[in-house]
Amino acid sequence: MKRWIPFLKSDPTVAVIRLSGAIGASSRAQLSDEAMAPVIEKAFKRGKPVAVALAINSPGGSPVQSSLIAARIRRLADEKDVPVHAFVEDVAASGGYWLATAADDVWVDPASVVGSIGVISAGFGAPVFLARQGLERRVHTSVKSKSMLDPFQPEKPEDVARLKTILEQMHTTFTDHVKARRGDRLADKQDLFTGEFWLGRRAVELGLVDGIGHLVPKLKELYGDKVRLANYGRKRGLLQRFGTNVAQDAIAAIEERADFARFGL
Repeated sequence: MKRWIPFLKSDPTVAVIRLSGAIGASSRAQLSDEAMAPVIEKAFKRGKPVAVALAINSPGGSPVQSSLIAARIRRLADEKDVPVHAFVEDVAASGGYWLATAADDVWVDPASVVGSIGVISAGFGAPVFLARQGLERRVHTSVKSKSMLDPFQPEKPEDVARLKTILEQMHTTFTDHVKARRGDRLADKQDLFTGEFWLGRRAVELGLVDGIGHLVPKLKELYGDKVRLANYGRKRGLLQRFGTNVAQDAIAAIEERADFARFGL
């Protein structure tokens, strides 16, 4: 009731946005710009928060979706002139670290996994399997590049070379973003952009994050013991809550489990 009484100063409010899970454009991904847009917009605009906190637990995923979500956060932070703090839980790696660098400062647990600044493309090839089954793959295109990296045809050196060029360009975009956001806080005596990842304390030493700190105590330290936390996160749809997408949810859980497993989690 205090905040509704005229002339009485209310306690400061920090909006807390939960960014948890793999990042991707598919409906099975936990984090996408389409899914998170209304959550992020509401967090910045409702109740005039003194700051926004990002609670991050993500092994990464789509670089484009990571970029879109981070750009939305930065745009709103600049428009509203609101500081943004990131708090890493188990992991902020690859695209998850991209999200973390959208904040003005990044705080971690000593055991948090941070980094993996790189780009990966993975898949399967089945031409030998098809041949053993007596099956022949037939592909006809109007131009030579339309069948690039067809998993049912033998891998072509020129396709691999082209893919590597694309990955290198994407890696440069990621690297430039990190350098722009972290600036001179980054250690200048070690290559941070090889895809390697580190635990919290080492990440502090390397300038990838700003310090050891957990969400509630750090926000109380910054905004006082009476700070209010308003939580925002993606809500499950009605069909999901009643378990009608069991198969899709199971696939998503397996894929996400594999993403986290890459970091020993």
